[in-house]
Amino acid sequence: MLVAEVFVQFAEPVVAKDGTAYTASACGGETARGMWQGWIEFIPVDGSGAIRSGRETTQPNRQDTEYWATGLTPVYLEGALERALNPLPKPSPDPEPEPLFDGPAPEMLEGPAHESVLNPFSVYRKGETLLRRQLSALSGWHLVNIITAYGLSHQREADLAVTPPSVLVELIVAAVRERSTEPSSIR
Repeated sequence: MLVAEVFVQFAEPVVAKDGTAYTASACGGETARGMWQGWIEFIPVDGSGAIRSGRETTQPNRQDTEYWATGLTPVYLEGALERALNPLPKPSPDPEPEPLFDGPAPEMLEGPAHESVLNPFSVYRKGETLLRRQLSALSGWHLVNIITAYGLSHQREADLAVTPPSVLVELIVAAVRERSTEPSSIR
């Protein structure tokens, strides 16, 4: 702020709740950003220490700040005195959040189980032709997921991934047929 000045000194004293009388002055000054701000200064009639309000207004120029000062009423001055005597405490900042763990979760040793878009054993019970038709509609990676999820081959997943889909369909149908004819097969 550059230079502060008194715009209005009020003739009538402002009396606080405890009965202390104050002389009030509406003051203002230019801010570093070129705006003007206004506040009220209160001097006790008994000559003890002066107090001031926080910023009561921000105006674009000196003229508007002076206009603000000339419009202040006794009721407004009483409120400003109360705010100056009992300022609101500054809110304390929220505490910084603390992490719950000292580090990330451990890496999984094995990837998650492959999810299968269909249960080949369930479809096979409805007919091998239906199983072939449904498998033929799937992409190669879906077929690999079915083989892996149901343990239908001992081939490595990388090898299965480069196998043509028609061969994967035959592999699934053959493995399901074989397991379905076993007397104690568990699916």
